[in-house]
Amino acid sequence: MISVLCSKVAGRSFSFLEKTATVFKRWVDEKQAVSSIEAALIFPVMLLIMVGVYDLGNAILVNQKAIRASQVVADLITRENIATEDGINEAIEAGRLAFEPLSSTSYGVDIVSMRFDEDSDSEIVWRETRNMTPVANPLGSVSALAAPEEGVIMVSVVYEYAPLISGFAIDVISMRETAFSRGRSKSVVTRE
Repeated sequence: MISVLCSKVAGRSFSFLEKTATVFKRWVDEKQAVSSIEAALIFPVMLLIMVGVYDLGNAILVNQKAIRASQVVADLITRENIATEDGINEAIEAGRLAFEPLSSTSYGVDIVSMRFDEDSDSEIVWRETRNMTPVANPLGSVSALAAPEEGVIMVSVVYEYAPLISGFAIDVISMRETAFSRGRSKSVVTRE
């Protein structure tokens, strides 16, 4: 009789464990299904955010390269008293190299040498523009730098940045940076 009673209790406990395991398994399966649906809904948003951060980082890098390119060109031009064709070409090439390893097909530069007379009125001495539209009203851009019998070099660099991954949502971003520099040993840099 005890053995029969033990077998009934053991049988009931086994079926209780089976039922508990079945209920727990259903709960786990349903939780995984919900998690899968949540992941499927969130994944595209997270991917878009990651791609946007990647392209934003690249855009900041390109902007820093544009700043560096304008400064390099201005510095190289103002080292000499008289700008030669070779010197100008080398300075522009140095500015292009500042964008390495990026493509330099959209790199443009506008170099303007200006002089101020005794009344601080400005005039353009010479100008070299390549692969971009010349800067409108460069004389107005340097009015704050006007000093009698002085000069200034203004170098504007343009770079068209096309986002690598999120280009389907964002068009080309035009980056324009300008650097100003005075001649090192002579106030006005003239051209040969």
